[in-house]
Amino acid sequence: MVASHRIISAYNRPAVAETGYRFGPFVVDRTRYRVLRDGAPLELTPKLLDLLLHLLEHAGDLVTKEQLLDALWPEANVTDNAIAQAVSELRDALDDEVSTPRFIKTVARRGYRFIAPVDAFDRIDPIERMVAPAGQPAMSAATSAAHAPDQLIAPAAIPPVAQSIAVMDFANVTGDRNAAWLSAGIAETVTGDIRSMGRFRVVDRGRVMEAIRHTDGSLHQVAASLGATFAVVGSYQTNADRIRITGRIVNVESGDALADAKVDGPISRIFELQDQVVAQFSKELGLATPDALRGGTARETPSLEAYRAYTEAWLHLETLDLREIPQAIADFRRAITIDPGYALAFTGLASAELAAYEATRSDTRPASQLLDEAIGHAQRAVALDAALAEAHATLAFVLVSAWRTSEAVQVARRAVALEPTNWRHFFRLGHAAWGDERIRAANNTLSLYPDFAFAHFQIAMVHVARGHLRDAETVLRQGAAVQDRQVARGDRYPALGLHWLLGLVRLAQGDIGESLQEFEREEQRATPHRLYGREYEMNAVHARGACLLRAGRHAEAVACFTRSLELYPEHAQSHIGLALALRAAGSIDRAGSISGTLAAIVTSLRVSRPIEAALVEGQMLATAGKSDAAGAVLCTLLESAPPGFAAWTLPIEPLLLQLHGTEAFTAAVRTLADRAR
Repeated sequence: MVASHRIISAYNRPAVAETGYRFGPFVVDRTRYRVLRDGAPLELTPKLLDLLLHLLEHAGDLVTKEQLLDALWPEANVTDNAIAQAVSELRDALDDEVSTPRFIKTVARRGYRFIAPVDAFDRIDPIERMVAPAGQPAMSAATSAAHAPDQLIAPAAIPPVAQSIAVMDFANVTGDRNAAWLSAGIAETVTGDIRSMGRFRVVDRGRVMEAIRHTDGSLHQVAASLGATFAVVGSYQTNADRIRITGRIVNVESGDALADAKVDGPISRIFELQDQVVAQFSKELGLATPDALRGGTARETPSLEAYRAYTEAWLHLETLDLREIPQAIADFRRAITIDPGYALAFTGLASAELAAYEATRSDTRPASQLLDEAIGHAQRAVALDAALAEAHATLAFVLVSAWRTSEAVQVARRAVALEPTNWRHFFRLGHAAWGDERIRAANNTLSLYPDFAFAHFQIAMVHVARGHLRDAETVLRQGAAVQDRQVARGDRYPALGLHWLLGLVRLAQGDIGESLQEFEREEQRATPHRLYGREYEMNAVHARGACLLRAGRHAEAVACFTRSLELYPEHAQSHIGLALALRAAGSIDRAGSISGTLAAIVTSLRVSRPIEAALVEGQMLATAGKSDAAGAVLCTLLESAPPGFAAWTLPIEPLLLQLHGTEAFTAAVRTLADRAR
C-alpha cells in the first residue's frame, strides 16, 4: 500500500527544474552540484565549485577579492592568498592560463572577471527513468517512450548519485541492553548495503555520528549538517530469541517515504534480516537486488558472536583513544577466532594493530612487530575477499608505515576503483601517494568529507616539499580553522599537527611571534591519550624551543627542550636543541655531555628508522657548522629513500635553517621538490 501511494504521488509532483551554465566544453549543473567537461565529470572540491558558480553568476563583471571573501569564506580568518590559491587551482582544472586566459582574467590588485561567453539555462531535464511497480524493472525514459508513447512518464523517485543519504542509528525499542550493540551494527550493515545499490552517495557513518553530537540530534538538523537529502531511519525490537527490524528511506525536507521495509525472524539470522531490509528498499524503488545481497561473502560471517565482537571492536577503535585500542585488538581477535574466514574482522584487526604501532612510531625503537602483524592481517583480508575495498585500503595504509609506498599506492588505487564514493579510501590513497596525486586524492576526500581537516595537512606537505611555503600557509590556515571547529564540537576525527606545521612554515619565513602562538595552540590541542597526541605535544614543545633559541631566549629554550625530552627521552632533535641552548646559555659542560647520548640514539635509529637517522645526522652536521657534509648526507638520503614523502620537512626544519642558501642544501631541496611533482 505504501509503495502504491508513493507511485501515485510521484505522478502528481512537478518535474524538478535543472539550472546551470554552459561555457566552452563545460556544463555546470547547479541542481546536481557538478561540472561536466564534454559529458565527463570534472573533479572539483566544493570550494572550487562554489568559486566557479560565483564567478559565473557575475560573468563579465569584476568580482572583487572582498566579495569573494564574503561569499566563500564568511567569518573565516583567511588572507588574499586563499583566494589566489583557489583561483589557481580552478584555472588548472579548467586548463586555463593566467597569462592568456580564456575563462578567468585577473584584474590587478582588484579581483577577477569571468570573460568567456556563458549560456545560462533553466529548463526541465528529460526524465532519466520512470518509477516501476514493485517487482518490475524500471525502464529508461527513452525505452518507456518508445514502448508507451501515450502514457504519462513519472518523475524519478530515485535521486541521482550526487544526492546523498545518511543512515541513522536504529532505535532499540525494547531497551534490551544485551542487544544495544545492534543499534550501530544494523546501521553499519545497512550503510554498506545501500552503497552497493549504486544510486546514492552514502554518508560515512562516522560523519553521521559527529553530526548527531554537534547538533540537537534531530533528523533535520543532522541531515542539514551533512548536506543529506535522504535518510534511513529505523528501529528494532527483540523478544527472546527473535528480532523485528523496520526501516524507511525518507526525504528529509518533505517527510515523504520513498521506501519501507519490515523483516522479522530469529536473531541467529540477523545478517540475512539486515540484508533483507535493503533488498526490500530496492524492490520498492524498482531496482534489481544488489549482487552483494544475493549471497554471503568472506567479508561477512554466519556467526552472531563473531559479528558482535567485530561491532564492539570498532566502537572501541573509532574512539582513537589509546586506552581503548587494546580492547579493540582483543575483540577483533575474538571475532577471528570464532570465524577464521571473516575478512572484515581481519581489516579491523589490522587497523587496530596499526593504531597501536603508530603510537610508538616516533620512538627510537618502535613496536615493529605490531606493524608486521597488521600487514599480515590486511593481506589475509585481501586474500579472503579480493573485491573488498576496505581490505585494499587498509593494506595500503599499513604498507605506508612500512615505507612500502609504491606498493601502497597501487593497492589504494584498487580500493578507490572498487568503491569510488568512500572518503576513507581517497584519504588512504592520499596518505600513500605523493605530489599531484596526493593533492588530487586529498581534494577528493574533502569533496566527500569537507570537515576532514587532515586532508589539508596532506596537501600542505606537498607544498612544503616543493618549497611553496605561501601555498602551504594558505592551505594550513584553512585546515586549522576546520580543525578548531572539530575540537570545539568534540568530533571523532579532529586532526592534529596543523598548528604545528603552520608554526614551522611561519618560522621558516622569519615570523617568530606567530610561530610561538601556533606552537602553543598545538600543544593545547594535543591530549596524551589521543592517537598521536603525545607525539604532537612533543613536536610542538620542541618547535617552541627551536623558536625561542632563534630569538635568543636561551633559558626558555632549555626549558622547552627539557620538557620535550620528558615526553620522548630519546628524541634526537630535542637533544641537539638542548645542547645548542645550553651552549648559548654558557653551560658548556652540560652541552658536551649530550654528544654520547646522541651517538647512541643515532646508532639505534640506523637499525629501526634509517630515514630518520640520516635526517638527524644532517642536522648534527649542520649545527656543527659542516654545511657541505650536511648537504651531502641529505642528498644521499633523498636519492636512496623509497618513493614518497621522505624528509619532506627539509625546507622548514628549524635545525637546518642555517643551511639555507648554501650550495649543498640547495641541491638537496631541489631534489626534494623534484620528488614532489
